[in-house]
Amino acid sequence: MRDAHRIEAFLEMMSAERGASENTLAAYRRDLEDAAASLEGSWGGIAAAPAEAVRRHLDSVAARGFAGTTQARKLSALRQFYKFLYAEGLRGDDPTGTLDAPRRERLLPKTLAEEEVGRLLDRAALEAADPPPGVEPLAALRLHALLEVLYATGLRVTELVGLPAAVAQRDERYFTVRGKGGKDRLVPLSPMARAAMKRWLAVRARQPALADSPFLFPADSQTGYLPRQVFARELKLLAARAGLRATAISPHVLRHAFASHLLQNGADLRVVQQLLGHADISTTQIYTHVLEKRLVELVNTHHPLAD
Repeated sequence: MRDAHRIEAFLEMMSAERGASENTLAAYRRDLEDAAASLEGSWGGIAAAPAEAVRRHLDSVAARGFAGTTQARKLSALRQFYKFLYAEGLRGDDPTGTLDAPRRERLLPKTLAEEEVGRLLDRAALEAADPPPGVEPLAALRLHALLEVLYATGLRVTELVGLPAAVAQRDERYFTVRGKGGKDRLVPLSPMARAAMKRWLAVRARQPALADSPFLFPADSQTGYLPRQVFARELKLLAARAGLRATAISPHVLRHAFASHLLQNGADLRVVQQLLGHADISTTQIYTHVLEKRLVELVNTHHPLAD
């Protein structure tokens, strides 16, 4: 079996058995193809590469200036690949077993203040009611609905743009979304999000090209729904019109704002973990920086020895 075939078999396993997303599979493919090109040698290729060759490849990744997070991701891809080869009886050892992962900086997520999100939502509502020159009325209504739902739920952008139309048709306060790994979770809908979706649904129903789509935000695309890149581009343009720095705003930043603002206003970290769809609480703990001020205030107010 050639190395390319082994990589394809590994990716098929990750998709079928572990429910890896298209984005995850694409990242694994890039990392493994990069490693395969680097690990050509007398041993034959990536599948048979000795530990020292794998180590030299990872050293070259670091030497090329890749961030620690990227280095860690590339090592993770190789580890998963070699575990697969070992489990399939295609290799007798794991050459990554003795390799240390690079130190990863714990970067705080970019977020927005509540006032900034308010300005963004207000501008989206204004344009939905009275589109400015150069903004299509249909796109303005859609963008307002997308923003209200995103800030109300904290969905991942791929979860948001791929929502089924039934979410709006049922007009319920909660709905179930299928996230990473095929796991379902329950997320809430604010009254404003529900209202924005209903307005969008009413206009969408009058568009012959959109009305019969199973997706809430249909588009003429390969998937049948709005590409996430289109939403991100429209969001940045809206931010600029709202007087905000467009480079600092993205769908993922709004997901961070959703989590940060919940914690600032008293939500439990475990609840935020469930709403975000994080499998591990440690992933959610990156948001605890927003709790510092609130925790200090709680101790100073309620501790019996506080001044």
